[in-house]
Amino acid sequence: MQLEPVLKTPFRILIVVAHPDDVEFGAGGSAAVWTDAGAEVIYCIVTDGAAGSNDPNTQYRELVELRKQEQAKAAEHVGVKDVYHLGYADGALQPTIELRRDLTRLVRQVRPDRVVIMDPTVVLVQDEGFSYINHPDHRAAGEAALYAVFPSAESRPIFPELLEEGLEPHHVNELYLMLTDKPNVSVDISGVMDRKVQALLEHRSQLDESVVDMVRGWDSQAGKDCGVEFAEPFRVMRFYNEQPVDMPPSA
Repeated sequence: MQLEPVLKTPFRILIVVAHPDDVEFGAGGSAAVWTDAGAEVIYCIVTDGAAGSNDPNTQYRELVELRKQEQAKAAEHVGVKDVYHLGYADGALQPTIELRRDLTRLVRQVRPDRVVIMDPTVVLVQDEGFSYINHPDHRAAGEAALYAVFPSAESRPIFPELLEEGLEPHHVNELYLMLTDKPNVSVDISGVMDRKVQALLEHRSQLDESVVDMVRGWDSQAGKDCGVEFAEPFRVMRFYNEQPVDMPPSA
């Protein structure tokens, strides 16, 4: 497994996920590493998080606001200042043209060098002692974000209404797919693992300390695969028109 090289600055990274707390599971440590290196990291949470409780007495508007607050506090632990919430219905997300337009708008506004998304190709995950069905919201957010990056963000004829808003096309150089089953690059998060855990535990409406050992176990195994204590794996694609001198070959 290849380790990510040290970032050059200035560098801007947009992370798009389905729910509050998704970033913290898959890329919370990486966000800390990147901001520590001087990058500007921006979060986009696609859904409102309202399906985060099975309690029949839940006040859903209150839960939505609580989850926004939790996400803001989690972001602070890793140096992230800007968090966008698109407010789509949690649990019923589809990769619609409307969602792709909203994400294309954001990519053109933010103009990131790198976009991090959830891998839309992952459906069934089976690992030693751990199996799960990937949440359909994860796949929907990932698919819409993928096609926002290309072709929509960089193509003038797609969503001409965005041109009328003053949003010119933008080419994204790097795409990182998180929570993937086909990783090729890992970020060494050994020095920020405690901050990742702190950020994760801000989502008190969803989880408690019992999740810590599980997440440490995942990241420890990912670290072993590349010779460090803890790591977060990604499936990385690069789209530079000219390869930077210090950039390893695209996997």
